[in-house]
Amino acid sequence: VQLQASGGGLVHTGDSLRLSCAVSGRAVGDIIMGWFRQAPGREREFVGFRHWSGGATSYSTPVKGRFTISTDDAKKIMYLQMNSVKPEDTGVYYCKYTAVSWSGPFNYWGQGTQVTVSS
Repeated sequence: VQLQASGGGLVHTGDSLRLSCAVSGRAVGDIIMGWFRQAPGREREFVGFRHWSGGATSYSTPVKGRFTISTDDAKKIMYLQMNSVKPEDTGVYYCKYTAVSWSGPFNYWGQGTQVTVSS
C-alpha cells in the first residue's frame, strides 16, 4: 500500500482547503483511513478517521464541525475538507491507512503535505 497526500498550501484564517490522499494497492482486512497533523515542535496528533466501507467517522475536538473526511471509492482517494481554518491548524498533514485483520493492524503512512494558515 502506498499513500500520496496532496493539496496543502498557504491559506488565510477563515479560508477553506481540501487535502487528498490517493491510495494505491490494498491490504487485507477492514480498512480505516485517517488524518493526522504535526505542528512545529509538537507531536503528531489525531485529526479524524473514516471507516472505508462503513463510512463511520470520528474527529478530534479542535476540528469537529469544521473538517470533514470523505472518500471516493472508485478513485481510491480520501479527502479532508478543511473549512474555517485557523492559525492553529498549521502543520504537516499525514494520511494513514490501517488494515485490521486477524493477524493484527497494519499501518501505512503518506509523506505529508504542509498546511500553513496565516492570521
